[in-house]
Amino acid sequence: MTHPTPSGPEPDHLTLPVPRELGESFRPVLLDPSHPGDAATLATLRESKRPHEVHDRIEDQVAELLGCLAPQDPFGGRSPSRAVADVLGTCPDDYGRWAWYPWSRRLVHVLPEEQFRLVRTDRNRDKITREEQQGLLRRRIGVIGLSVGSSAALTCAMEGVGGAFRLADFDRLGLSNLNRLRAGVHELGLEKSVLCARRMYELDPYLDIEIHRGGVTKENIAAFFGGGEEGGGLDLLIEECDTPWVKVAAREHARAGRVPVLMDTNDRGLLDIERFDLEPDRPLFHGRTGATTAADVRNLTRDETLRFLLDVVDERRLSPAMSDALTRVGHTLSSWPQLASGVMLGAALVTDTARRILLGEPLPSGRHSLDLEALVPTASALPAPHGAAL
Repeated sequence: MTHPTPSGPEPDHLTLPVPRELGESFRPVLLDPSHPGDAATLATLRESKRPHEVHDRIEDQVAELLGCLAPQDPFGGRSPSRAVADVLGTCPDDYGRWAWYPWSRRLVHVLPEEQFRLVRTDRNRDKITREEQQGLLRRRIGVIGLSVGSSAALTCAMEGVGGAFRLADFDRLGLSNLNRLRAGVHELGLEKSVLCARRMYELDPYLDIEIHRGGVTKENIAAFFGGGEEGGGLDLLIEECDTPWVKVAAREHARAGRVPVLMDTNDRGLLDIERFDLEPDRPLFHGRTGATTAADVRNLTRDETLRFLLDVVDERRLSPAMSDALTRVGHTLSSWPQLASGVMLGAALVTDTARRILLGEPLPSGRHSLDLEALVPTASALPAPHGAAL
């Protein structure tokens, strides 16, 4: 159920950590009522005027949990309400966790992590077995470029492909981004990295997400890939940016760290797979850019940048609309066209491929295309509708 905000003045002793500016917030605060400190914070928060809404559907979640654990007899001969009450105990408020989302000012009651993950991914079975799902949720995925990449990151999170993510983008949401990003007009001006992390945490508060607000740079690229003696390195990289230096430098680091790289070009369903984990000497971009290094492309002009990107994607494979558009960018077009349908298709291709790689399928490097116009071709002429007069 959803409860209204409590009335009365807000206590001045609320110790819950809150960012200096609401616009910087992207990570929920998880509170465990079984811990005295969290219980006190939760009580103070609920008494305050901070939450706009309190969402408590824990009984429904427990009922789903019982159905996932024993589909043939979820309630063990008991009434549904009795079976749920037996799980929740005498104080339902103390069961599970409470997730506080400061940016939306929502307080949400959720199952404990293991049970939450089991229920949330239960409908994946057995396209993904429970054992495979647990393995996938232990993986860390990096995503660079959060226009096209945000849909890929969110789809991975939905499917449970990755339980930890590093997101990087220097840009902020603009009105023209709303043709392909899942956002609202009230979020214009928000950092894309923050926006993406919020969406992901809203579907799973137990995720582990780091954001790099300035994008990937020479100074932070090593930290973005992480790793070292303590672990924490990326298991897979999704690269969806337009900056030549970042595209090349990211692959150089991925190759050195033996991290596979996926890229969707958002035109004719073009998907790139570079298995640097299996081929540490593999040339970047399937050899399409020769021996070009990140240093070589750091200071390209606009025309040189376009030429480089065309070499990367192979302009001969572009759709007619994209080929025409590239000649008009900066003249009659502000940028190259991207459609929501293409972005969503790319997210599906990337997520499916990421899952298969992380599960150890023998998926080789290569370039693949799923052109919807070729798959569902336009007829030269349609027959007259049934019953129409001749």
